Amino acid sequence: MTIKPTLSFWQIWNMCFGFLGIQFGFALQNANVSRIFQTLGADMDQIPLLWIAAPLTGLIVQPIVGHFSDRTWTRLGRRRPYFLYGALLASVALLLMPNSPQLWMAAGLLWLLDASINVSMEPFRAFVGDQLAPSQRPRGYAMQSFFIGVGAVVASLLPWLLTRFGVANTAPAGEIPQTVHYAFYAGAVVLFAAVGWTVLSTREYPPEVLESFDDARPAGGPDRAVGSSRDALLWIVAGGGLLSWIVLGGLAHELFILAGGLLGYGIALLFVSQTRSNGAFVQIMTDMRAMPGPMRRLALVQFFSWFALFAMWIYTTAAVTSVHFGSSDPTSAAYNEGANWVGVLFAAYNGFAALAALVIPLMVARIGLRASHMLNLWIGAAALVSFVFIRDPDWLLVSMVGIGFAWASILSLPYAMLCDCLPAKKMGIYMGIFNFFIVIPQLLAASVLGVLLKTLFGNQPIYALVLGGISFVIAGLCMLRVPAMAVRQAATAGQGG
Repeated sequence: MTIKPTLSFWQIWNMCFGFLGIQFGFALQNANVSRIFQTLGADMDQIPLLWIAAPLTGLIVQPIVGHFSDRTWTRLGRRRPYFLYGALLASVALLLMPNSPQLWMAAGLLWLLDASINVSMEPFRAFVGDQLAPSQRPRGYAMQSFFIGVGAVVASLLPWLLTRFGVANTAPAGEIPQTVHYAFYAGAVVLFAAVGWTVLSTREYPPEVLESFDDARPAGGPDRAVGSSRDALLWIVAGGGLLSWIVLGGLAHELFILAGGLLGYGIALLFVSQTRSNGAFVQIMTDMRAMPGPMRRLALVQFFSWFALFAMWIYTTAAVTSVHFGSSDPTSAAYNEGANWVGVLFAAYNGFAALAALVIPLMVARIGLRASHMLNLWIGAAALVSFVFIRDPDWLLVSMVGIGFAWASILSLPYAMLCDCLPAKKMGIYMGIFNFFIVIPQLLAASVLGVLLKTLFGNQPIYALVLGGISFVIAGLCMLRVPAMAVRQAATAGQGG
């Protein structure tokens, strides 16, 4: 076994620079897609259903990309082919999205955009594990967080900045404003250029060299059975029962997403328990059932964290425009001014996240990883709930400080704890599986948030942010279940950097 070489600051910079472009496209999507949907005629309770593309593509794409990138070796390397081709497709989607003439086309392009971003983004997490020694991995994830912050700040601000330069921020009914057009065109260029820089300026270790390093833990085999037919049938019965209730009880159609998820998982388990195949799908399901114990506990934290984030991304535009700017009409100047201000708010929380990334290591040194992440999640909870009580939109910038701390923590501390628990041979697949617990809560949000708002809160989007705050609180409590050993291992690795 040999020690993995220490990389210089600029080598880490180059290998993480592509994340600036990926986050640029991701931030444009988060801040503007609800606006595009509303402009093209979507009703408020349709928006979560239209957003289903984002989590569903992540659920499908990321584990597949992780599985195959673990087994890929080309002239471009192991992970870089996925960076490049994903960036190319995402750039095409960004160019086409603001030119959508119909709602169905915008929804379809969201599928393409999110799938392509996922193809590029998933291997970047494993790339850090491949390239960096354990003592440098926290530094690598911190660098990724820095580029996430920079890319998101600029992208989120673009429509607001373009308005200040005289670009039209309103348009006739059914047409998307020019500010959004030019922002998405700029995003296509930045995304492809940034990812291209990483592809051209980095190298990857060949598989045999990667396996020779002392941090390449044996992959091991499953520590439990993939699942029995009985387990599968329980999931199928639960999904079928919910489906029958929806149909017979005339419940909201959005709940079909939840029923379909339960049925789909049960059918997948049934197939794997009965087949003798050892293909990619079976291997992904097997690895998921055999994931390390600390990863299981962190998965629950991620689940509730990302439910809160998705509630914020879907409903902040509708909440701020209706409550703080007094308009839900996408053709009005007040609505579009409010939508631009949401871009500013999203830029602000990403900027505060970049600053929080400098503070969080000090927090970890003082109170530890587990308490730090829990505290940051609870700060984010208070920030989301504060939207109900703040009426001056300028003061929402204060709320964004709390969101920034939660966001920076979510992007770094779980991965710092997770990475050292994973075998090098399966870094990609386990990072992809970890993404299940990012996208499943988003699917759940798309399924139930619209129903909850309509049933309990009179279709007022501001209360989706309150539900997000509650979810952050639960995520923080789940952090107490993460084994202390995983926390100590990650903290020791961070001190070595």
